[in-house]
Amino acid sequence: MIIESRAPVRIDFAGAWTDVPYFSHPFGGATVNAAIDRYVTGRTVVGAPGEEKSGSKNDNAEGENSEGVSVTYQTDVPAGSGLGTSSALNVVWLSLAAARSPQNSLERSRIAEQAYQVETVLGIIGGKQDHYAAAHGGFHLYEFEEKEVRAIPIGIDASRIAELEGLLTLCYSGQARHSSNLHQNVWGGFRAGRREVVDSLFQLRDSAYIAREILESGSFDRFGALLSSQHKCAQQLDASLSNELVEGIFDSVKNNISGGKCCGAGGGGCILFCSDSPQKQKLVAQTLRDSGVRVIPFRFAMEGLTVTMSG
Repeated sequence: MIIESRAPVRIDFAGAWTDVPYFSHPFGGATVNAAIDRYVTGRTVVGAPGEEKSGSKNDNAEGENSEGVSVTYQTDVPAGSGLGTSSALNVVWLSLAAARSPQNSLERSRIAEQAYQVETVLGIIGGKQDHYAAAHGGFHLYEFEEKEVRAIPIGIDASRIAELEGLLTLCYSGQARHSSNLHQNVWGGFRAGRREVVDSLFQLRDSAYIAREILESGSFDRFGALLSSQHKCAQQLDASLSNELVEGIFDSVKNNISGGKCCGAGGGGCILFCSDSPQKQKLVAQTLRDSGVRVIPFRFAMEGLTVTMSG
């Protein structure tokens, strides 16, 4: 029997950091993100041929173990990208164990929550939006409270999705970031009551509702400024959320973008830029390539976690 699972990674637009329990439990968090057609895939083969073991009584005539199990994972996303790859991997892993596709939104949220709890048990500090994006796919506003996460679909039609894709450029800075270290810095400042950290977190949360309104209305002339507001807030959270490399990449394309932000926790990884027109978007992509920065082509993925079985 072969079980195959696939979950998309995501680009976050607004509200990063507010999905972490340190903030979301007392104040409520909100994020807006969208899944893209870059995936974590997993494959379990039950009854897979094993390696021949001389003298083993379990070997059959061909030297194969018919009771073997092979589990493999794969992704085409750079390590430390800030696209939620590790969270998508945990969603895939749990879905392989369950050996069935989620049948509705409730089941998708359940496996996302379970994947998050696995990380909590392991002592990993982080938020929940990545797990939910991998499970649900598409465009969503997620609202986070201590006892509930609400996955609210964002109404955006295919023509507007295509228009937005034509304005966005996703690139990899070449510098992997370690989100656990960034989280320690930010939440240390939060617990210490640093005013700029507290204010920025509330601004980030509230910006998620602005992001939903922009996406649903198609007011993409405001989208670049929204992304830049996220980058500015991130810099207020902690200086480590940006660096000379990241700012240098921003500077190289500043004439052809309306805004941009680092993906995920920041500090490196992937960067998302928005331009005013498809023509300027092409100039951004070419400038980045000419500078040796990897551009990651993508389309938005409306389908979340899928599991198939055969054999």
